[in-house]
Amino acid sequence: MTDEAQPVEGPIGFDHFDLDERLLRAVAKLGFEEPTPIQLATIVPVLEGRDIIGRARTGSGKTAAFGLPMLHRVREGGGVVRGLILAPTRELALQVTQALRSYALKMKPRIYAIYGGAPYDPQLRALHDGVDIVVGTPGRVLDLLERGSLDLSSVETFVLDEGDEMLRMGFIEDVDAILGATPDNRQVMLFSATMPQQMRAIAEAHLTDPLEIQVEDQALTVDHIEQRWMCVPERRKIDSLARVLRGEPRSTALVFCRTRRMCAQVADDLAGRGIGAEALHGDLNQGARERVLLRLRSGRLDVVVATDVASRGIDVQHITHVINVDLPSDIESYVHRIGRTARAGRKGVAISLVTPRERRRIREMQRRLNTPIKEIGIPSDATIGKQRRNRLIKQVLDTVEGGDLQHAWPIIDRLKSKGDGYDAATLAAGLLTVLAELEAVPLVDPPEEQKPRWSDGPKRTERDFQSSNEVEIFIPVGRAHGVRPGDLVGALANETGIPGARIGRVSIAERKSFIGLSRADAEVVLKEYGALEIRGVKCSLSLAKQRPNLRRPGRGNRRPGRRERESKKD
Repeated sequence: MTDEAQPVEGPIGFDHFDLDERLLRAVAKLGFEEPTPIQLATIVPVLEGRDIIGRARTGSGKTAAFGLPMLHRVREGGGVVRGLILAPTRELALQVTQALRSYALKMKPRIYAIYGGAPYDPQLRALHDGVDIVVGTPGRVLDLLERGSLDLSSVETFVLDEGDEMLRMGFIEDVDAILGATPDNRQVMLFSATMPQQMRAIAEAHLTDPLEIQVEDQALTVDHIEQRWMCVPERRKIDSLARVLRGEPRSTALVFCRTRRMCAQVADDLAGRGIGAEALHGDLNQGARERVLLRLRSGRLDVVVATDVASRGIDVQHITHVINVDLPSDIESYVHRIGRTARAGRKGVAISLVTPRERRRIREMQRRLNTPIKEIGIPSDATIGKQRRNRLIKQVLDTVEGGDLQHAWPIIDRLKSKGDGYDAATLAAGLLTVLAELEAVPLVDPPEEQKPRWSDGPKRTERDFQSSNEVEIFIPVGRAHGVRPGDLVGALANETGIPGARIGRVSIAERKSFIGLSRADAEVVLKEYGALEIRGVKCSLSLAKQRPNLRRPGRGNRRPGRRERESKKD
């Protein structure tokens, strides 16, 4: 039997809750102003000791809903595990750990994440030294429990996060065993976007008189997310995706694919086109996963290609676009995916690439969601150019309005002194031309509107890169070393800070690779860096000799499959 939570009337702040003053200061510093609906409905009952069934999705604020009262109640420095949080994935476990530590910045509870795919020794040492709150995945928690390395006999608060995903991944038996190792009088909170029958059975077996809280999150779909779709044949999806990413005014895009293989293929193809993208899927080792997530959170990565499972735990507020390369299998997954954008009151865009056979499905989703999903066309060269020029204009105006121009004035003075006879507008036009070249922004439209040219193979298209200034950097690793385009582009961008828009053609042979740069960028890379670490190997860089198959100005896009022929020749 469950009670239902009653809604809280009127706007209130976090000081409404009887939380430790240090927690209140921490959330204020983090920019939390008003509690979200799940926080309003959950925090007080949790402080009172109630068991909770919370139905809320990622992005609803549920981590703070259970984390703040748990931190308030857990005794500091006791050295035994008082709080246990189970998460379905390593990414989510790390994210929850990071969030709890940010809330408890002025407190002293020891919070530690334990998860599979990581070495045992650091986790065993941490448990031996004493941990107050464990955040872990079911498999590793149960493993350490059975080894006798993890003692749950003192657990006071237990949280099961994303329970429906636990069920889908086959962890429910592990969860049941872990719950059985905790005291009968512990407090239990179960959070799940949906409540299948097996989740109900877990709740009935382990929760006492729970309060059921359900948060309606349709506002995530309707109010702040502009939904669009375009009809694209399967073989043209990657080309269409590249055009969307080049043309959309965006900050960070999360691209969804159905399989790990497709995820890796799309990320590699985008990287080969000069779009800084990395894959996030189950085949990555833990170190690689954490590096991708760190770059994403810090804003140094602007396109992540992920599977549904691997994306669990991504909670980044600056994601402006969600793009479905493959439509999800059900409407619940669709809503969950697009809910990764439009966080914290921001607006977002969701775009789905739909094959002709899938048009009925997207229209059915529109009907069931009772919200418009607008059909759009594939962006043309002229549309992409116009959007990129608009972004450039906005960047310039925002910089001027920001007023942080003092470092530019000495150069302006030199231009004025050396450019006798040129007025300010002419000098500005010269600066804009240089800037547009650096940022790969076309200043004029193509001579005539053309439909996109397609091919099934990976190729570099729609790059407004000045080929006459492009040279190649020679790198002494290739296919035999397992190198992919994403490895080269990622290493270069990470080490040097050169944006993807300024990285040219990538060509990989059996034991060597080439990557295109402008002459100016190549000089800086060779002079200041000289070497890059690629797949764990330190590789010396050198300027490649001019190759006859380098693209010449005016030749346009390459024919399908040419890269493969070039690679075989090398």
